[in-house]
This record gives sequence, structure tokens and C-alpha cells, in this order.
Amino acid sequence: MKIKPIKVGINKTNINDSLTSAEIGKLWATYMGNSMSKCILTYYLHHVEDKEIKLLLENALALCEEFMKTTKEIMKKENFPIPLGFTEDDVNLGAPRLFQDEYYVHYLKYVSKAGMSIYNAGIPLVYRKDIKEFFRHCMDTTMDLIDQIKEVLMDKSLIMKPPVIPLPEKPLFGDDHFLTGFLGQRRPLHALEIAHFYDNIENNVTSKALIMAFAQVVKDEKIRKLFEWGRDMTSANVENYMKKLYQDNLPAPSFLDDLVTTSTYAPFSDKLMLFHKMDMFSMKIRSFGNSVAVNGRHDVGLLYTKSFMKISKFVESAADIMIEKGWMEIPPTAADRG
Repeated sequence: MKIKPIKVGINKTNINDSLTSAEIGKLWATYMGNSMSKCILTYYLHHVEDKEIKLLLENALALCEEFMKTTKEIMKKENFPIPLGFTEDDVNLGAPRLFQDEYYVHYLKYVSKAGMSIYNAGIPLVYRKDIKEFFRHCMDTTMDLIDQIKEVLMDKSLIMKPPVIPLPEKPLFGDDHFLTGFLGQRRPLHALEIAHFYDNIENNVTSKALIMAFAQVVKDEKIRKLFEWGRDMTSANVENYMKKLYQDNLPAPSFLDDLVTTSTYAPFSDKLMLFHKMDMFSMKIRSFGNSVAVNGRHDVGLLYTKSFMKISKFVESAADIMIEKGWMEIPPTAADRG
């Protein structure tokens, strides 16, 4: 069913309007993220052997290039300085294989979800017609890519679907035990809590394999130590999330560490790797917010709060290094009237 059209405000959002702060910020984030993804996907394509996975990577790279091209055209039209982002100088195609083909599919699912979070958050905030249509297109095509990714994951038996639970015989209502979880009687996890544990585990096993690989190849010792801390912290978080599912006799996705090779030769610049992990850990903070919003148990809420604090510390430490090295490119800011 199509919603009924409302014929008002047609001339209030034309393409000659000045860009708002929301539109500027989301365009900037889209360009930065896709310039990084272009480097990574180009490297993945240099080593991939599986035909279906190669096609997924080609489709993802084509979307990256299209999104960058459109974003750059809008920026040029508006005299919006093109971000430096990441270039071919940040990738070394001559580096040996760092991941097995299977990892590429899990990685694509994770970064596609991250991209959708940018477009999804942007759509309600943008008003100019061309920007609105662009983000709708980004959202639609990324959703199409995720459908392809899921088909390949299932066809090749590379993933376990979220746990199955029994359907209730009647509507359910919370009782005195709904919020408890530390002591005494503890109710089973409800469907939304399970879904978010599954999502966080799926995201974090992908993130853990990536930061483990980056820790192997990064050149700067200070960044290496940060990556090693992030790797161990992510592993501990995943084990805590898995434990909550296991307590209700529910299965959980497994680690992907075996999909990382033993190569110690960096395919990416230290700048790209640090930015990527800072960005991925920032996305985890948003994911925790979504998880807490639907959670009811105190023990689960505390678990997410502890994870949030540790991940925030990682992001701050990464930002400090980025600033220290002069790598911290930031979005346009409001006028300084101080």
C-alpha cells in the first residue's frame, strides 16, 4: 500500500538551498567512510579466489565508488572542500594475503550495517531534495547488498541464524522478576534481548578478527599496544555476551580468528587501520545504545554499561594518537564566535 501524497512544501526543499549542518555532516561521513572502504575492498579483491565472494566484493566496491562520486559532485557544487580521506597511498596491493576468503563476507556484512546506520540516521535529518534522494539510494542499494551477503553466508554455511525460541500461547506481561538478574529468580532473556546479544556477538567477532590482524601488521608500537588491548577487551566482551545466551541454553556465533593468516606485512597504512578501528568501536557505542533501549534485566544493563565504558576509553585513546600524529580529519564546524 502506498501512503497518500501531501501536496505542501514542494518548493521548500529545492536543490538551491544551502546545506544544513546535518547534510554537511552526513555527506562528510559518507565520503570518509567510503574512501576508506575503497582501499580495503581493492586489497581484498587482489587476493580473493571464491567466485561468489569476489562478486560480492566487486558489488561493494562499485557502490563505494558511486557514493564517493555523487558526494564529491555535491561538494564541488557547494564549494565544500573535499575531505582528504584515504587514497591509494594508504593501501599496498603487494602485501600478502591477510584474511581467508570467508572473512570477507563477514566483514562486508559488518561494514554494510555500519554504512546503513549513517544513512538511516541521516534520512530523517536531511531536507534538501537531492541529498534526501541520495541517502535513500544509499540505503536501498546497501540493503540490496546485505541481502546478497546473507544469501552467500547461508548458501556456503558460513553463519548461524539468530536462535529460535518458542512462540507464546498468549500475550505475555512482566512480573516482579522482569527487571531482576543479579540475585534470586531470573527470567529468561526475551526476544529483543536475544536479538541484540546475537547482533553484538556477530559484530564483535568480526571486529576482533580485524583488530587481531591489524595488531600483527601495524608498524607503530604505540598503536600496536592499543590494538592488542582492544583485541583482548573485545574477546572478553564477546565471551560475556555468549555466556548470557548459554545460560538460557541458546547458541551463539563463533569467533572468526582462524580466518586471519600469519602475515606480518601491512596491507594498509597505520593511519587507515587506526581510523578504521576508532570508527568501528564508535559504531559499537551506538549498537550498545540500541541494545540498552530494549533491555529489561539489570544484569544485562550493567554488562552493556561496562562494555560501553571500556570501548569509550579505546575510542578516546585512538583519537589522542590520531591528533598527536596530525591524522585527525574532522567534519566542518560551526562558526567560532568566541
